[in-house]
Amino acid sequence: MSTKLLSIANILSFLRLGLVPVLVWLAASGEDVLFLWVLGISLISDALDGYLARKLNQASELGAKLDSWGDALTYAAMILGLYLLWPRIFSDQSAFLLMAVLSFLVPLAVSAVKFGEYPSYHTFGAKIAALLIAPAYYLLIIIDADVWFRVVILLYLLMAIEEIIITYLLRHSRTNISSAWTLIKELRNHSKSD
Repeated sequence: MSTKLLSIANILSFLRLGLVPVLVWLAASGEDVLFLWVLGISLISDALDGYLARKLNQASELGAKLDSWGDALTYAAMILGLYLLWPRIFSDQSAFLLMAVLSFLVPLAVSAVKFGEYPSYHTFGAKIAALLIAPAYYLLIIIDADVWFRVVILLYLLMAIEEIIITYLLRHSRTNISSAWTLIKELRNHSKSD
């Protein structure tokens, strides 16, 4: 196995992927408190993997893809947790949960059609949204505070639009693009030098 596969950042991403079936089992078993604790561990590992990849110079295409899959599956487990453990909250937030699912599926479909793969752009806005979703989710469940949750979901919709724009602008699949704006500047500079 290569050292890139076993980097600290990738191990954290593998951990997060491994926690998804645990989250599903806890949700199906009605273990709401344990679900929240395991989810917290998963979300902390998500915050750490990208940071450590950059800090330890371990960023890789594989790491970006593992992180993206970990995000998607963890968010799916979060929605399943709402459905099974907190059905009233799920029902109250159903329109926003649908928006959340669409903010994942539509950019995925656009990238799949154009490049045949899952997009792993990790834009600055997506990183901010990912940091905000954890407290928004916990506040929604613990104190029924839905305003922040809804704002974060709307931010995810904006990030989905940005991902679609990035996919449209790219000629070849890439990972780790800070924003559509920086990609536009990069493409302009590249076209000027040609």
